[in-house]
Amino acid sequence: MTASTPPTLDPQAAARWAALTPAEGAAPWLHEEVARRMAERLAFIRLPVQRWADWAPGRGGNQGRALVAARYPDSECFLVSDQAGRAQAATKKEANRWWPFGRRQRVAPRVAPPELPDASLQLVWANMLLHQVADPAALLGQWHRTLATDGFVMFSCLGPDTLRELRALYQQRGWGEPAQAFTDMHDLGDMLVGAGFAEPVMDMEHITLTFASPERLLAELRELGRNLHRERFGALRGRNWRADLVRAIEGTLGAGDGEPAYALTFEIIYGHALKPQARMAVAPETSVSLQRMRDALRESRGGGGPSNPG
Repeated sequence: MTASTPPTLDPQAAARWAALTPAEGAAPWLHEEVARRMAERLAFIRLPVQRWADWAPGRGGNQGRALVAARYPDSECFLVSDQAGRAQAATKKEANRWWPFGRRQRVAPRVAPPELPDASLQLVWANMLLHQVADPAALLGQWHRTLATDGFVMFSCLGPDTLRELRALYQQRGWGEPAQAFTDMHDLGDMLVGAGFAEPVMDMEHITLTFASPERLLAELRELGRNLHRERFGALRGRNWRADLVRAIEGTLGAGDGEPAYALTFEIIYGHALKPQARMAVAPETSVSLQRMRDALRESRGGGGPSNPG
C-alpha cells in the first residue's frame, strides 16, 4: 500500500465490483447527472480533440458520452475497459444512436484496452470512477502517459462528505461503516501534480437526493456501488438486520414534516488538468541524444500517437 492508496478501500472488493456487469440499460441517474454537469465544463476548454477515451464506460453514463461526442463530432472515441464484452455491447447500442442536435455521431466508438499507446489521446474522460479505484495515483499516471502534450483529463468522483447521514446512523448503531472513506479533492489535486499534470483545477458540490421510501434508498445505493471498506461486515446480513436498518432510516433520515422523503448527501468532486510540454532534465553538464530531441519535437507538434490506439 502506498501513501496515495485509499487506506480503507479493499482492493479485492473493488476488483469484484469493477468486474460485475451493470444492469442492462442506462447508468444510475446520479452518474448521468454528474456527467451532464461535467460536460458543461468543456465549453471553457478550447483545446482541440481528435482522439479521446471514455475510461471504464460501463457505469459512467451513455448520455454524458453523447454530450462529449457532440462537442467533438469529428473526433475518434475509444471505450477503455478491462471488460471487453461490456464495452463492445455499448458500441453496438450506439452504432445507430441519434446524438444531440439531430445528427449522428460521425465516428462510432471503438473498444480499446487500458494499455493504450503513449501520447495517443487528447482527452481522457472518466465519470464517477476514481472513488472505487484501489490505486488512483497509478491510474492518473496511466492517463498522463496516454495523453499527448496539451491533452487533458476530466474526471468526477465521490468526496468524503458523501453519505454523511448514513455514516452517522451506522456509527450511532455500532454498525461500522456503510462505505469506504473517499479521498479529499485536495489530495486528488496533489496526485495530479505528482503524476505530471499541470494547472489542475478542482472543485466540488453537494447533491442531495431524496427517496420516497427506505427501500428505494437502499436500492439506489446498490446501483451506485458497494461497501468496499476493509472492515465491512464479513458475512451475510440476516432479514432481521435489514428490517432494523429500514426502521433506523425511517426514524433518522426522514424529513420529519410528515412527508415520506428520505435524504442522502453526495459530495461530487470535479477535476481537470493539462499534460504540459515535457521538460528535459538539466544538470551542470547535460547530453541529449538526437533521437530524444526529435521525439520531443514530434510530441510538441501533436504527433505523438498513432491514429489507432486500439
